[in-house]
This record gives sequence, structure tokens and C-alpha cells, in this order.
Amino acid sequence: MLILIKNGTLITEDNTLSADLLIENEKIIQIEEKIESRENVKVIDAEGLFVLPGGVDVHVHLDLPMFGTVSSDDHYTGTKAAAFGGTTTVIDFVSQDSDDLIKNVRMLKEKAAGKAVVDYSFHANITHLTEQVEKDIPLLVKEGITSLKVFTAYNNRLRLQDGEIFKVMRIARDNGILTMLHAENGDLIEIMVKEALAAQHLSVEWHAKTRPSWGAVESVMRASAISAMADAPLYIVHMNAGGEVDMLEYAQTHGLKVFGETCPQYLFFTEDDLAKPDGAKWICSPPMRTSQDQLRLWQGLEKGIVQTIATDHCPFFFDGSRPIMYEGQPVAIPGKELGNGDFTKIPNGLPGVGDRMPILWTEMVASGKFTANQFVKLTSASPAKLFGMYPQKGTLQVGSDADLVLWDPTKKLEYGVAFSHQRTDYNLYEGWNLTGFPLSVFSRGELIVDNGNWMAKAGRGKFISRKPFDPACLG
Repeated sequence: MLILIKNGTLITEDNTLSADLLIENEKIIQIEEKIESRENVKVIDAEGLFVLPGGVDVHVHLDLPMFGTVSSDDHYTGTKAAAFGGTTTVIDFVSQDSDDLIKNVRMLKEKAAGKAVVDYSFHANITHLTEQVEKDIPLLVKEGITSLKVFTAYNNRLRLQDGEIFKVMRIARDNGILTMLHAENGDLIEIMVKEALAAQHLSVEWHAKTRPSWGAVESVMRASAISAMADAPLYIVHMNAGGEVDMLEYAQTHGLKVFGETCPQYLFFTEDDLAKPDGAKWICSPPMRTSQDQLRLWQGLEKGIVQTIATDHCPFFFDGSRPIMYEGQPVAIPGKELGNGDFTKIPNGLPGVGDRMPILWTEMVASGKFTANQFVKLTSASPAKLFGMYPQKGTLQVGSDADLVLWDPTKKLEYGVAFSHQRTDYNLYEGWNLTGFPLSVFSRGELIVDNGNWMAKAGRGKFISRKPFDPACLG
């Protein structure tokens, strides 16, 4: 069946136009000012609505084991939540459970295939470097994976040493793979956590106090220097400190292909939230920072120093001993209560994949601080370009996948758990008043969310094989 969306205002990263849009066989096949209807065409009137490309969230963690439990969204519930928030493509991470990277990838593909309801891809974590891993990294490209992630934190678990990161980046460079970096100083964190425990500083706010922002700042600069010496591109994930933006800008002005991502939690919350009675809800790594850090992050977005806004979605129940109802069934998964009385045992992560687009629209576009085109650029187009999916994803073009959102820019609502659909017992934005919200969401031309009604089934999402990284992808 053909689907004709008429009378809408199409928003891309570059243009705003009043036009009709025709969909056939999962693709956009025509965009014109006026497209005449004909037989066997379903017509949808988008009068008064914006037609946006579906959001692209390049940083989610689904069904991730941690601290004796598991993140509460799996590849079904997490992608369902994404869809309700207007996101139609997500990228999860393959853990290095063995040195056989391809085996790890195929196991996660099999796990996600029967559950995902929107399209998805993977990054590969490199957390232990051996000769086999070095040989396997180039093979990731044949599996459709053209990005990998390394860490300067989590000593003796995930961290690589600087020389190992250098070696990984050179291999990645030679094979069209983009290296991503979690930037914190693992040595300092290890010392400060030990000191806090010895002094019986166990309350929630010590999570941030033992992960100082200077460790993130110097890690970004150090990794940028390694990037320069390896002549390899670099993408800094979940930037949270103003000094990181300074370091990123320094690297960029010196001609380095270094890119940055931030997340909504770092734009809207601070370390003060950790001191609240329910402060464990805000525990994630890296932690929240200060209002001055927020200001610099916003400046980074405005000036184009920071290219994307993702979520680092990794939810846990606040109180996993009390079930919630999900799709008519009670669900209880151990969560942040595991760390009652000891911040080091609180699972690190928070929900966000369903919140990102509605929250950012209100705070960026409805507020008048950003244009709708800038919103699309940061949440859809640039992520798709950086990670080898554009123009299949992230835009509205003839030939693009028909991933699109009918967005009501005037709709007002009081947001929270009732709208987010993330499988956990809280929402960071509970009670926030929003202006602008997705009404209908299409994934490859299939209507999967219709005015708050769920229309999709588990397993309809497809794995997206991504193109090699293009250093000129952002122009």
C-alpha cells in the first residue's frame, strides 16, 4: 500500500517546506508541493503538523548486566519506548564477552532480532586487547559495524591503556571505523573511591565527588592527542563537563577530526540532584556536573562544537522490590535499591530513550533557543551521518527509509511515566510541562505509534549495516 502524507510542514536539517510526501515499500518515493491521490493510496492529513525524520539515538544500553542485575529495558521494551518518543533508530553496544569479536556480535544480533521494534545497529566495545582482537577489528565492517568504543576508566574491567588505545585507533582508521571514547580518569577514580569508603562517605552524592570533572577534561585532551598522533577520527561520548567542550574546541581548531556527544541529563540536571532523598535516580557515569558546565555544553551545541545529543539510556528500577505493571503484567527487576547505604553498589544508569525528543523540543525549539532544523540536525541527521546511516536514516529524502514522525508543535501535556513507556518505575522529567509532542510515528513506512496507541509487534525492527566512517560526513 502507498501512503500519502498531505499538507504537512517537512523539517530536515537544512530545509523547512510545505509539501506532500509519498511512501511505498518502506521508502520515501516522492516529495512535491502537491501530490494527487489515486486508488490504493492511504491518505493522511498532516495539516498543522510538522513532519520530522525519526530520531536517531546512537548511544543506548539494552539488557545490560551490571552489579548483579540487568538494565530494565531489553531490545523490545527499549525500542518501544524509543518509538513513543519519536526515535526510530538506536545503536546499542556489543560487550567484549570473549576475544572473538564476531562471535560476540552475532550473539547480540540473534538476541535482538526477535525483540526490536525499531531499526538498530551496534558499536563494538574493545575492553581487552589481544592479537586476536586486533585481527578481528577489521572484520567488524563486514558485520555492518563501523564504530567501536574504548574506555579510560573502569580499571581492570573495561579500561585500555593509552598505548592500546593508540593501536586500536590506528587499526580503526585503516578500516573506516570510528573510535568512540568514554572519557574519565580511572586511576583517580579508583583512589578517590577507596578513600571515600575508608572515611565512610557512602551517601549518593559521593558518586560525583569521586569522579571529578577534571578527570574527564584531561581525558578528552589526552585522547585528542592520541587521535592526532594516530591520525584517526575520535568521537567523545556523553560529554558532561564544560572543560570537555573547551578541549574539544581546541582539538577542532587544530584540524583534528574529533566529535562530541552530550545527553539530556547533563543539560538539565546537576550534582545537586544527587543530594535529594531520591538522588539515586540520577546516578549515572559520568555523573551530573554544575550549572556552569551546563551553560558551556549548551554553548557547545549552539556553536557546533558538540555534534549530537544521545541518551546513554541504561535504566534501572529505583525500587526493584516493588513491581510495576507493564503491558498488563507485573514486572520487578532489582535496581538502585541494591546500593542503599553504599553509593558504589548503585547500578549506574538512567532512562532517557523515550524522553529525549519531547524534552529537547520543548527546551530547545518551543523556547525559541534553537530552530526546528537545528533540532533535527542534533537528534537525527548528524548522528546518522557520523555513524554511516545517512541518507537512509536521519533525513527526509527520496530514497530514504520512511522513518518519520508527525509532530504537533502546539500540543501541551504534563509529562512523566504515563507518556515515556520506559520499563522502569520513575521518570526524571515527571511533572514537566511540555509544548510539542509526537502524534504518529512511522518506521520504514509502518505506523507503529498512532496517537498514543501501540501498533507494532516485537521483532519487526531490522539490523542496519552501516557504511564506513567518512571524515567529510558533516561537510
